[in-house]
Amino acid sequence: MTEVEPSPVASSWTTAVVREVERFGDTYVKLRLDVANRTPHVPGQHYVVRLRAPDGYTAQRSYSIASDPEDPLVELMVECLPRGEVSSFLHDVVEVGDELEVRGPIGRWFVWGGTTPSLCVAGGSGIVPFVSMLRFARRTGTEPLLRIAASAQTRARLPYIDELEEYGAFIALTRENHVQTNGTERVAAHIYPDEIVPLADGIERAYVCGSVGFVSFVGRILGEAGVRSDTVRVEQFGPTS
Repeated sequence: MTEVEPSPVASSWTTAVVREVERFGDTYVKLRLDVANRTPHVPGQHYVVRLRAPDGYTAQRSYSIASDPEDPLVELMVECLPRGEVSSFLHDVVEVGDELEVRGPIGRWFVWGGTTPSLCVAGGSGIVPFVSMLRFARRTGTEPLLRIAASAQTRARLPYIDELEEYGAFIALTRENHVQTNGTERVAAHIYPDEIVPLADGIERAYVCGSVGFVSFVGRILGEAGVRSDTVRVEQFGPTS
């Protein structure tokens, strides 16, 4: 299989029509968008969503793509942050048929083209770009090249958990016990270094996505598992993003 390369960065804004909206409590909203003049994405890329007020004020935020590149719609899973001016609008206000300004796909570093044995480690909503990789791997038959580990406080705080379990991802919940796909019950805790070791065996690249603190923690345990730092690609986000 030939490595999929990202297209040049989209420089202009376009319109996306909201075709589907699914809300998950007060925490997440899934938007499926019909993007005009769409450029195919590579798993790991993101879109920027821009809101414009009548007085001309604008606000924009970046959101990772969850959909497979061949999905006719672009899927974003947005975490609703306290006082998040964009995420709150997308969660509370947006409805099917609305139009949004978007730009993308963006990103050439944090992408997976389907040929490199890799481990993805996500914290909470950091799982979103890895869901795109997962779906791409399943469609192209490259699942053996992609392992996924995900951490969150509870099941409700980890989007796509059912799909992750079906894929066989390792899941660590920190405030709930969790039954792994092999039937064993894992007591609530952060990821232990010795849990990363078998997942990191044989990989050539690691991707880490999550909060600043999570990324720092995972970087340390990847190092303890023997993963070279120059093979680790990181996306991190703060509480006000």
